[in-house]
Amino acid sequence: MLIYEELKEQPRRFLSLTSLTPEEFEDLLAAFERAYLKKYPGSKTMTGKKRKRKAGAGRKGSLDSMEQKLLFALVYQKGYPLQSIMGELFRISQGRANEWIHRLLPILKQALDDLGVLPERNPKKFKAKEKNLKDAMASIIDGTERRRQRPKQAEKQALHYSGKKKMHSDKNVIIATAQRKRVSYLSQTYPGKTHDKKVADAEKISYPEHIALHKDTGFQGYEPKVRKLYQPKKSLANTN
Repeated sequence: MLIYEELKEQPRRFLSLTSLTPEEFEDLLAAFERAYLKKYPGSKTMTGKKRKRKAGAGRKGSLDSMEQKLLFALVYQKGYPLQSIMGELFRISQGRANEWIHRLLPILKQALDDLGVLPERNPKKFKAKEKNLKDAMASIIDGTERRRQRPKQAEKQALHYSGKKKMHSDKNVIIATAQRKRVSYLSQTYPGKTHDKKVADAEKISYPEHIALHKDTGFQGYEPKVRKLYQPKKSLANTN
């Protein structure tokens, strides 16, 4: 079972499971707790009814502390394991894992939004949001894929099958700052077979003029209006 108090003493393992250091986890925890108590105040039950007895009575669950709740949400977000696996990791049933996933993910999103670290999703608002941020001056655009369940329909199977990754996947294009590694933009989700440039063209992102944008060959021909564009050149193969 994954237990926060034990895991925080193993920083490398903690980072691999959550993508956060123990210090970053603590910074997020305060915002997460505020968002959770706002949605589920201690004076009411989970269904919103007034409590007839004090909160905390009865058997203690595996996610009884705020730290365990946040750990659960982050582990799920990091790897998207099956709910049955989440249940094994936290010693709860698959049904309870499903309930906690749907309860905690909106809380995590709200906490990140309150901290101002959620990436922009609206391509028209990206310019205004990044306009006055110095770390945005050097930014990187790239495509990212994540595995998904194989679609049942043959047409969808073909759309989501990524030959490069040899798996069925979904794709997003992200923009991140080169220095701080801050993800500043996250596109809508597309089938894994969609080409990176095609996604970027469809998004029609409005860029601040001070950005120098680094791109790879997957964005060949993508020429947004920015201060400067950088793209690596392929080395010529030795024909001798």
